[in-house]
Amino acid sequence: MTHGGKRGGAGRKKIHIDLEELEKLCRLQCTDEELAAHFEVSVRTIERRRKQPAVSERMERGFATGRISVRRMLFSQAAKGNTAASIFLAKNLLGYRDVQRNEHSGPDGSPIPINAGVDLSKLSTEEIEQLRVLADRAQALGEKQ
Repeated sequence: MTHGGKRGGAGRKKIHIDLEELEKLCRLQCTDEELAAHFEVSVRTIERRRKQPAVSERMERGFATGRISVRRMLFSQAAKGNTAASIFLAKNLLGYRDVQRNEHSGPDGSPIPINAGVDLSKLSTEEIEQLRVLADRAQALGEKQ
């Protein structure tokens, strides 16, 4: 088999990726980076090979088998009473979700009373005048600084 070029055997040699080994690694949900490291190739090589129907089929079969295995183990754990596994399955398969409602209201659901200021209606005229003098003095001191 010639690889190109004028001399026999010239050109880049084809890198062999064992499809059975690839499928096993895909069952473990290995990333492209991990696959490339295992086969001592570049990530780009894995990406290119994935475009080949035989390689793509083996990879997808491996990923699917791995997901089924994880799901089987998760169901087994839930069946044995593992609360965390049961909650995870309920949320992800049945659509359950944690809901915390924070209602902000006053007594008996009425609006929250807001005290916007001091009620000056009960002060005498003299007391209001004293407050005005104090406020003017405070303002004058603030302007000097």
